[in-house]
Amino acid sequence: MAAGDRLFYMPTREIYGHPEAYGLAYEPIEFASEDGTRLHGWFFPAGSAARGTVVHCHGNAGNITGHFERIRWLPPRGWNVLCFDYRGYGRSNGVPSRAGTIADARSAVRYVQTRSDVDAGRVVLWGQSLGGAIGIVVAAEIEAVRGIVVEGAFSSYRGEAGFICRQSVLFSPFAGLLTRALISNGHEPIGSVADIAPRPVFFICGTRDHIVDHRQTVALHEAAGEPKELWVIDGGGHTDATLRPDGPERLLSFFEQCVAD
Repeated sequence: MAAGDRLFYMPTREIYGHPEAYGLAYEPIEFASEDGTRLHGWFFPAGSAARGTVVHCHGNAGNITGHFERIRWLPPRGWNVLCFDYRGYGRSNGVPSRAGTIADARSAVRYVQTRSDVDAGRVVLWGQSLGGAIGIVVAAEIEAVRGIVVEGAFSSYRGEAGFICRQSVLFSPFAGLLTRALISNGHEPIGSVADIAPRPVFFICGTRDHIVDHRQTVALHEAAGEPKELWVIDGGGHTDATLRPDGPERLLSFFEQCVAD
């Protein structure tokens, strides 16, 4: 099962982009995960008085040099952002695992809460794909997190593996057997999502997402407590909400709701 679980992680050390190309101010940072693993990230300060701080949990492939482009519009709109790499990704040490990536995200939240330029009471999460599954567990555990955007996330690891298998002619007949044999249980987002309430959750999914079945995100929404919001993008793909004309404004409105005093 350990070998099967590792299929969820596709880390690289390749450099895909850089904040300087967009004129973004940033600070390279390092912090320790719970077991001492050294993690690397970029902290983007708000371009004006900070409304709050977004901790971004990226998806399963690449590293922050590709994922930071998803959040580059937030600092000019008044939000600090921390982008970090899970263990084994980019310049972070270690080897990715389910428990390890969750520990890394917890440590990222605790890191920003220690910064003198961050209001520890105004921290929110934005998790995309695998990062949404990780972020749900972390938000449920850390009550100081004021809310979370969950975009294109699966409800369980076995459920996601089964969805991918069923898209293959070769593996489809054996999808159930393969997932039970190769993928472990534990740290499932569907088992944690209700514990985030009464803090708000904004679920986003696209009906043409071929990486994560959008019905898994819908299932997460159904299992969550109030307050919650669901945005099903008709014809939308995987984690492309901010490419929609109203996407950034909807996310900003949600983040403002989270930190409203």
